[in-house]
Amino acid sequence: RTGQDIDAVRKASRAAIPAGRYGKVEEFGAVAAFLASAQASYVTGSLIRCDGGSIKSV
Repeated sequence: RTGQDIDAVRKASRAAIPAGRYGKVEEFGAVAAFLASAQASYVTGSLIRCDGGSIKSV
């Protein structure tokens, strides 16, 4: 719609991610599996970001 080359858009969006790449399906799945496991039994009301460092916060 904008007339931009899709490869250029992808390159720019990856460059904006501090990790320098898009997340893999397996990485998102690993977070979900951890949260569903007994190892996460003490985790409550937490926001866990799986974003390659895109959100800058303390």
